[in-house]
Amino acid sequence: MSVEQPLWQALTAYRVLTLLYALGLCVYSFDDYDHPAGAVVYMAVLTLWTALTFRMVSSAERCTRRFLVGDLGIAVTGILLTPLVDNHDRIAEGTPTLPSIWTMGAVLGFAIKGGWRWGASASTVVCAANVIERGEFAQDTIHMLSLVWVASVGIGYVVEVARASERTLARALRIEAATRERERLARDIHDSVLQVLAMVQRRGAAIGGEAAELGRMAGEQEIALRTLVSTGLVTPSRGADGVDAAPDPDGLPDAVGPSAEPCAPGPERSDGGPCDLRALLAPHAGSRVTFSEPGAPVVLPAGVAGELAAAVGAALDNVRVHAGQDAHAWILLEDEPDAVMVTVRDDGPGIPEGRLADAEAEGRLGVALSIRGRLRDLGGTAAWISAPGQGTEVELTVPKASARKAKTKGEVAR
Repeated sequence: MSVEQPLWQALTAYRVLTLLYALGLCVYSFDDYDHPAGAVVYMAVLTLWTALTFRMVSSAERCTRRFLVGDLGIAVTGILLTPLVDNHDRIAEGTPTLPSIWTMGAVLGFAIKGGWRWGASASTVVCAANVIERGEFAQDTIHMLSLVWVASVGIGYVVEVARASERTLARALRIEAATRERERLARDIHDSVLQVLAMVQRRGAAIGGEAAELGRMAGEQEIALRTLVSTGLVTPSRGADGVDAAPDPDGLPDAVGPSAEPCAPGPERSDGGPCDLRALLAPHAGSRVTFSEPGAPVVLPAGVAGELAAAVGAALDNVRVHAGQDAHAWILLEDEPDAVMVTVRDDGPGIPEGRLADAEAEGRLGVALSIRGRLRDLGGTAAWISAPGQGTEVELTVPKASARKAKTKGEVAR
C-alpha cells in the first residue's frame, strides 16, 4: 500500500464529518438566514455532491484533476452565495460560510494529489473567495485563512517527502535484491565454473605439452572470471544451471554446487520439505576426511540444508587447495536445541593473519561468498579459528529459528 493511501482514507472520512457539521450549522442558523430556502438548496447540492463523489477521494487514481476543480468550485460557490443567503450583520460578526470547514477538504484534495504547490494554489483561491464574501480584510478572516494556507502547504510538503521516501525505499529494495542475486550467482560460479577452471589449470600443468597450454588458457579465464565476479559486473539474471565441480582424485571433494539436489532420494525431500543434513554431509567422508555425526537425524528445510552443505563443501575445497596434499580434515555435525552447528577442521599450516581479507580483495570469493555469504543469507554465522602451524577450524552455525524463517520465505516466493 502506498504511503499516501492513509491520507486519502482520512480525507474521505473528513468530507463526511465536515458535511454533517455544515448541515448542523445550517439547521442551527435556519431562522437567522434572510433567505433560508437558498441555504437549503445549496446544502442539498453539497450533500448530493459529497455522496456521489464519495469514492473519488479514496485513492490517487480516482481523484482526477477535473474532480478536484469541480470540488473546489462547489466550495467557492458556497462561500460566494453566503452574502445572498445570510444577513450582513451576521457576516460581519464572523459567522461561518455555508460550506464552513467542508471547504478545507477540497483544498486538502489538491495538496494530497499534487503536493504543496497545488495546495497553495487551491488555498489562495479559497482565501480570495472568503475576502470577497466578507467584504474586508478582518482580523479573524486573515487568521483563519492563514491557517488554511499553512495547513494545505504543510500537508502537501509532507506528501511530497513521503513519495520521495517511498521511491528511495523501492530503489534500495531493488538494489538489495539485485546484490543478493549477484552474490548468489557469484557463489554458483565459484562452486562450479571457477573450480573446474582451476582443476584444468593444475592438471594441464602437471601433464605438460598441449595440456599445459590448455591449462594456461584455463588459468587466464579463471582470473578474468574472478575479476568479473569481484567487481560486481555479473548480471542479476541467472542463466543456465551451474556445472557441478568434478571430484578431485586426491581424496578431498570439490565444493558441492548449488545446482545439485539438496536431498538424496528416499525419505529426504528436495521440494523444500524436511531434509536430514547427515545425508548431504556423509558423501564428503573419505580417506582423508572424517565425518562425525549424531545418531539421530538432523532435520532442516531442504533449501537451508543444501546451502549449509554447500558451505561445508567450499570449506573442504579450501582445505584441498591451501592445506596441502597430505592435510587431513574432520567434519563435526552437532544438533543443538536452538541451532545446527557444523565444524570443519584441518591439520594444515593455518591461515596467516589478514589473509582472508587479502583474498577477498584479490577477487577470491570462496570465503566471502561461498561460505560467509551463504551463512549470512541463512541468518547464521561463520567463524574462523586459525593459528600458524596449528591448522584451521571453520565453525558454521545456523539458528533453527532462522532456518524456519528461510523456509517460510522460500514458500512465499514460490
